[in-house]
Amino acid sequence: MTDTRRLLVLSGGHPYEAEPFAALLASFDSWTVTHLVHPEAEAAVAAGAASEADAILFYDMPGYEFGDGKMTSRPPSWTYRRAIADYFGRGGGAVAMHHAIAGWAEWPEWADMLGGRFLYQPGTANGESHLDSGYRHDVRYDAVVLDPKHPVTAGLPPRFSLCDELYLAPGWGAVTPLLRADHAFVRGNFYSAAQAVAGRMFSNSGWDHRPESDLIAWGKPIGAGRLIYLQPGDGPAAYADPNLRRFLANALADVAVS
Repeated sequence: MTDTRRLLVLSGGHPYEAEPFAALLASFDSWTVTHLVHPEAEAAVAAGAASEADAILFYDMPGYEFGDGKMTSRPPSWTYRRAIADYFGRGGGAVAMHHAIAGWAEWPEWADMLGGRFLYQPGTANGESHLDSGYRHDVRYDAVVLDPKHPVTAGLPPRFSLCDELYLAPGWGAVTPLLRADHAFVRGNFYSAAQAVAGRMFSNSGWDHRPESDLIAWGKPIGAGRLIYLQPGDGPAAYADPNLRRFLANALADVAVS
């Protein structure tokens, strides 16, 4: 890999610790990084910021406003949607990390690109009705490598320990499985996102969510390009984890425009 590859990083819409995240980005030493934060990031991408990128890292959750126990959402601009579609259409690649799977609730094609959807309210995903999704912070579990021959998992141990947030959320489509969590993805191990929005944090009372897949990382084609989704990545411990850093570095190299 040369030192001329250009990485576009999008963040914002969800809180995170800026300095530890910046240290993660600095660890990608073979990339020139441009970091854009929403809402300015949406306008910049719509104006062409993605056109010269060799890879994009989505660590954003745009399209929401939270307050007074309520959530409102909006779709991205048509020009942003067109820019992202054009990027993948020309063979662009991306890595989407953690809460990016919740972004743009009113842009169904975004969920199709990622192969899953975290729902803050009961709604539709992949044409089916679903309850709001589940979350659980500081879960200690082992990540298990499912395809040791894949370039994205190169150099990783067969299993490694993490302490991070997990999601109980639907996934779909033809994907290449990369990592699973040695954890039960069932209602009793998670809390309701809708109840959290309403001010009842850490509650699953009356919330009868179905079990979901334990898959936490996968790859899939988008147009002429590719995307890797990685569910871990909630905070500083994940940013600094050497195995996650290796996974991300491998993933970015794998999806980069040739």
